[in-house]
Amino acid sequence: MSKLVLVRHGESLWNRLNLFTGWVDVPLSDRGIEEALRAGELLKDYRFDVVFTSELIRAIQTAMLIMSRNNSGVPKIIHEGGRMKEWGRVYGEHGKNYVPVYKSWHLNERYYGKLQGWNKDHARRVYGKEQVHLWRRSYDIAPPGGESLKDTAERTVPYFEERIIPELERGRNVLVSAHGNSLRSIVMHIEGLTREQVLRLNIPTGVPLVYEYSGNLRRMGYLREEGFDDDLHLD
Repeated sequence: MSKLVLVRHGESLWNRLNLFTGWVDVPLSDRGIEEALRAGELLKDYRFDVVFTSELIRAIQTAMLIMSRNNSGVPKIIHEGGRMKEWGRVYGEHGKNYVPVYKSWHLNERYYGKLQGWNKDHARRVYGKEQVHLWRRSYDIAPPGGESLKDTAERTVPYFEERIIPELERGRNVLVSAHGNSLRSIVMHIEGLTREQVLRLNIPTGVPLVYEYSGNLRRMGYLREEGFDDDLHLD
């Protein structure tokens, strides 16, 4: 059976500052780097055939740090267009054994529109606690100029079905490094969660969520030092 491993990126610098991040390209904090390396240690004996990430540096960093602890091969970003596609192909023909890494905006974090860069407590003072809570925790209410979780799912789920599931069907093991909301929408799809349930789903940073695939996906659970925790822990 092939395996699917979903990892929410480690803590970013703006996570630490309590800022709405969204599509702002913020790197990992020191703690986030440690979280990614810890995930790499947990996954060091897994063989990965392909990696998918968002286009944001915090997810790419997390994937690369995980793979730095792994013996599957050298991770190599695959450029799917432009001159870099040709130059990357030349390297691939003459380089070491590598694991392809595909990055896509479809896996980006939920786009927070006007709120991006705002401190969350400041947003509550400006718009009120209830309104900010609705934007953050409702399924289909978007912040000004931004995406709801429903909007996010409309780009993540088709990408998951069209690009990631076929890799599992070929018997390949897949690592996906992405974000809290992009992964929540994918897990909602996999698990068949209701709108109410997905709003209670909080995927922890840097903790691998592992599935086995054999015609369908079966949750093994969060991989921790002490073993698998197969509870999604809906808050």
